[in-house]
Amino acid sequence: MHQSNATSALGGVIDNRQIGARQYEVLGLCLLIAVLDGFDTQVVGFLVKPMADSLAIAPSAFGPVFAAALFGLMVGALLLAPLADCIGRKKVLIASVLAFGFFALLTAFVKHYDELLLVRFLTGLGLGGAIPNLVALAAEYMPRRSSRSAVTLVFCGMPLGAMLAGLTSQYMLSHWGWHAIFIVGGTLPIVVALVIAIRLPESMEYLARSPLRRQQFERVLKSLFPTVSPRGAGTPDASSTKAERIPVSRLFSEGMWRRTLLLWLPYAMNLLILYSIMSWIPTVLATANAPLSAGIVAIILFSLGGVIGSVVQGHAMNRFGTYQVLLGEFICYLVLVLALSLLPVVLDRFLLAMFILGITVQGAQAGLNAVAAEIYPQSIRSTGIGWALGVGRIGSIIGPIFGGLMLGLGWSLQQIFMAALLPGALALGAVLTILFSQLRATPGHAA
Repeated sequence: MHQSNATSALGGVIDNRQIGARQYEVLGLCLLIAVLDGFDTQVVGFLVKPMADSLAIAPSAFGPVFAAALFGLMVGALLLAPLADCIGRKKVLIASVLAFGFFALLTAFVKHYDELLLVRFLTGLGLGGAIPNLVALAAEYMPRRSSRSAVTLVFCGMPLGAMLAGLTSQYMLSHWGWHAIFIVGGTLPIVVALVIAIRLPESMEYLARSPLRRQQFERVLKSLFPTVSPRGAGTPDASSTKAERIPVSRLFSEGMWRRTLLLWLPYAMNLLILYSIMSWIPTVLATANAPLSAGIVAIILFSLGGVIGSVVQGHAMNRFGTYQVLLGEFICYLVLVLALSLLPVVLDRFLLAMFILGITVQGAQAGLNAVAAEIYPQSIRSTGIGWALGVGRIGSIIGPIFGGLMLGLGWSLQQIFMAALLPGALALGAVLTILFSQLRATPGHAA
């Protein structure tokens, strides 16, 4: 895939040096935003009953509420990620964080069901625009040898945020009510947006595409590597002064269509699984006569497993192979879910299964994000990640809707887990296809 001379030279500068304080700052800011993203994405799942009571609606009516937020996530990822490749990742990231913070804050003041649907969609729009740019910036500002670990570390912020939502929601709910949780969850992103406006650098690949941005390019380079001259890092390419178009079609050009489609399938299936668990497990356990606290503990353990899985994912893929690790995670998921569908519900055993599922499902998602950051060149990286996440959101929308339907039909916990075998099997099939195609192309070489 073609890249400008400036971009190639810049990549060499980053790859050939030790990671500096400024790069760690970029990584830390991306991680912080991911934590807030995870908090605001998941918090409604902990508040279904009090919000339903306050708005005088049935808990089952929250299926469309979850779907509205996830539809917003899909639209945000599909539209805002390509826009970021054209006008700058920092600009779109700031706008996205401000948007999800403002509309999360507005959620505290809704009075009617239709208002809740609207603000959750708009919150999702901002959330969907943020994550592809976090992943792209983390991958870009780290040397290639560390990019997998950086991407998976940033992604661990999302389950960490979900875990914090679970840990704080019960206390805040009992002292100040559900409104206060959204006030906190909305105010913090707005404050952080101001911080990233000051401290987060723009994508250097984006700056390197045009001589009109040369001075900004040199300032960012100087802040990263004070001893490197701009000439040594490449200069913005004069051929890039023409208008930049949204490069969505490039995801299917130059032989990339196959890898794009094979990436989208496990994305969609894994996000279907992830958001079904995050949205409905507390309610499903309540229908099985478990205490409300059991559902919250289940999601906290699932999120804790997600943090651990995301942190170790990059190291595991470096050691054992990208697709081999993903393959193992989906096999583990299928074994666990099959066991849950066949065995009677024992709370301690169920909570342990939730923890292990968090490691496998959310670890796999971190791994898929790292794959997306690797297979697409920098010039369309936000677009590639954003469209993978956006198409994946189709699964995340379908999952909670079907979860609500299965609950409405009176399905047991075991029947619901039996149905959850299908998306895992489809994801496993896609990963196997990729792995076998790689082995055929390069015999004896591990992915």
